[in-house]
Amino acid sequence: MKRKRRKNPIWILLLFASAMFSMIALAVWLVAENKARQTMPSQSAASNTLATSASAGSKRLSDPQNIMPSFPSSHSGESLALDMPKGLQTLPEYEEDWMDRPFQSDSPVHAHNSIDDIVFANLIKLKIEPAKLCSDEAFVRRIYIDALGTLPKADEAKRFLDATDPDKRVKLIDEVLQRPEYVDYMTMKWCDILRVKAEFPINLWPNAAQAYHHWIHESIKTNRPYDEFAFELLTSSGSNFRTPQVNFYRAMQSKEPEAIAQTVALTFLCERAQKWPQERLAGMAAFFEKVGYKPTGEWKEEIIFFDPRRGENVSPNEPVNAVYPNGVKVVVPAGEDPRRVFAKWLTHEKNPWFARAAANRMWYWLMGHGIVDPPDDVGAENPASNLELLNHLASELIASDFNMRHLHKLIFNSSAYQLSCIPQSDDPDAGKHFAYYHPRRQDAEVLIDAICQLTGTTETYMSIIPEPFTFLPDFQRAIALPDGSITSSFLETFGRPARDSGMEMERNNRLTAGQALHLLNSNHIRDKLKKGPGIKELLSQATTPSETAELLYLAILSRRPYENEITTAEQLCQSHWGTRDLAWALVNTDEFLFRH
Repeated sequence: MKRKRRKNPIWILLLFASAMFSMIALAVWLVAENKARQTMPSQSAASNTLATSASAGSKRLSDPQNIMPSFPSSHSGESLALDMPKGLQTLPEYEEDWMDRPFQSDSPVHAHNSIDDIVFANLIKLKIEPAKLCSDEAFVRRIYIDALGTLPKADEAKRFLDATDPDKRVKLIDEVLQRPEYVDYMTMKWCDILRVKAEFPINLWPNAAQAYHHWIHESIKTNRPYDEFAFELLTSSGSNFRTPQVNFYRAMQSKEPEAIAQTVALTFLCERAQKWPQERLAGMAAFFEKVGYKPTGEWKEEIIFFDPRRGENVSPNEPVNAVYPNGVKVVVPAGEDPRRVFAKWLTHEKNPWFARAAANRMWYWLMGHGIVDPPDDVGAENPASNLELLNHLASELIASDFNMRHLHKLIFNSSAYQLSCIPQSDDPDAGKHFAYYHPRRQDAEVLIDAICQLTGTTETYMSIIPEPFTFLPDFQRAIALPDGSITSSFLETFGRPARDSGMEMERNNRLTAGQALHLLNSNHIRDKLKKGPGIKELLSQATTPSETAELLYLAILSRRPYENEITTAEQLCQSHWGTRDLAWALVNTDEFLFRH
């Protein structure tokens, strides 16, 4: 008897077809993402990126297909893309030197201080022509972002651009270094290095993370000398809640002496101790073998203290044999905390490695490229590009009693810092010798704060731990977030560091296709522009479309529109929707996304 063949139900065929379609779509997306990453500029090629970006930015404002992508038109506000107004189809050609105009000044380059003497002497020796000075428009935006992590508001940019005082740059530098945003932004930078994070794998716990952040913030606010800052982190004992700096020994993935030594070397010497010979690492680890940890009756509280019973010599009456990172052996007497012995050696004014590492890190934060680069990989195999400059910065830091703000001011006032991002030399080594300012994408926190400032909106930040310590008030700025575990999808997408290792490479400021799509097409950005009061407030301050366009450019790009942009901008600014569309287009330009 023949058995009838069972027919496959139609739903199985549909499911199979759907799965195949999904796999094909995923493969196409992966290929596109891979191509985007392959074409992504590295920091060493960043100068070419900005030059192209500026030219592309002008094309965006000149080409109807770019400023108004071909989406369905909607005058109801449901779409950010309106049709290009009639009469704007034929726009004047942009000038070939457009990309130079926003970024370069006609003022001659002069040495302003000792930093310039060294940088320019080195460039002359290497026969590398330095870039021109940056324009006032580029400078006001640069100093606000580099010092404050904050975009200048329209009135702030206008006031600086309209000022005729020849010393206005010097005065602006003095002003920004006294602002609270400077403290917030530098605190954020140090929290990245010191791994201020409540959750896995650091596990500080929310209230300890908040206390640690507050201590770092107060240290920056009061301009605590850097040597004292480091000494307290290394030698303090007490509760992780009540003596916040002891969290340095808790913000690590391992509490073994060698792991602690590796973290200390990375943080204060900018060396990766895992590359060291085992004998050298073991010698330094001896300084930390008597760090004790003790829980209390309070939830998640832990006491960090000097425990003479720990380590290889469990007898508290035995000395500790240790070795400094420079190879010098030392015998720590019984009863003395080895951490203090090490900290005294580390922060001594005659220790060149400590000051060099700190100076190089600060230079990297402000200039976008370290004298030793990357800045946390100091070693014989990664020499300084300008050792004289590195030694000079270290000497300045020591002579100022380790005043971090003094070193920032010295760098900001140098012509080397104020050079344009457009290189004048084709030499491939021009970048590492600081012949121009290194452009790079804004930090994730700075970018979302800028968008919120422009649109007058807030951002929602969340933690997986629903505790009072993770509650954040409205208008919380991302650069002031106290805990690396408190985050948002935007910060994750745009490369905020996880704060797991304390290495600079954790922060990813490379552009990706996902980031571009988010800025261009997401409901998140659309709703901020559509529902936020920021654009309406700009409209209320202006009486004509021309004034509206000027305010919008000042608020977003820190400059006024150029002649080839005015016609398009004024036409768009005749309505609220058009003004919003122009803001959306400008936010998607490289000129907005990059520091330059």
